[in-house]
Amino acid sequence: MVIDFHTHIFPDAIAAKTIAALGNLAGVKAATDGTLQGLLTSMEKTKVDLSVIMPVVTKPSQFDHINVFAQSVNEQYSGKLLSFGGIHPDCEDYKGKLDTIKAMGLPGIKIHPDYQGVMIDDVRYMNIIEYASELGLIILTHAGIDIGMPDPVHCPPDKMRKVIDKIKPAKMVLAHYGGWKQWEEVYEYLAGENVYLDTAFTFDYISQEIFLKIFEKHDKTKILFATDSPWSDAASGIQAVKNLPIEKTSIEDILSGNAKKLLNL
Repeated sequence: MVIDFHTHIFPDAIAAKTIAALGNLAGVKAATDGTLQGLLTSMEKTKVDLSVIMPVVTKPSQFDHINVFAQSVNEQYSGKLLSFGGIHPDCEDYKGKLDTIKAMGLPGIKIHPDYQGVMIDDVRYMNIIEYASELGLIILTHAGIDIGMPDPVHCPPDKMRKVIDKIKPAKMVLAHYGGWKQWEEVYEYLAGENVYLDTAFTFDYISQEIFLKIFEKHDKTKILFATDSPWSDAASGIQAVKNLPIEKTSIEDILSGNAKKLLNL
């Protein structure tokens, strides 16, 4: 079984335009067309059993329609697609918003400090992460450099460590193996801490040596396979995991076992 823990989809009407704009900013060619059907087609081709969708709320006014759409995806594609909810740090009544996400049956939230323009250790994120954790929600954040965004980096490993030390969230997932292209800092500040690391958009940019250096220091049950689809191809990512010189059980756990436990599947 393969679970892709970090994917994105866009509405059909804007997918082509959005993919082109983001791809040009980042200098990256998308692996799919960015639509829901494109993700399903890619999953069939690459033998991915379940994709977890991570919506990004880029302004507070998007909260309702993004989360209603997430709920509808989960109802319509149960067992194949599983969408998280989204929240913006400037949303009013963040507790009420998180209560709504919980009541909708969404398993967690996605935040993106770079797209939302707020540092991860800002009190607004601290409050959201703390209350989401109290509710038992999974919190996934973009971490490290965003290839399409200018400095500053809004979720570097040292600031993320401050959040972990203060809040101690039980189900915190750091995308891009803890911090895209900041992996030496990930090793220093985050490896071995009580956080999950996903592999989204990682294998084409990290050496196997540094991947294994972090892996050996970290809890083996807290590594999650992910692609960041449409920005990375599942087939090459799965092969990269299978090529790691680690025990077969650890490979299976990365590809699905750890995610199944985290998602209570």
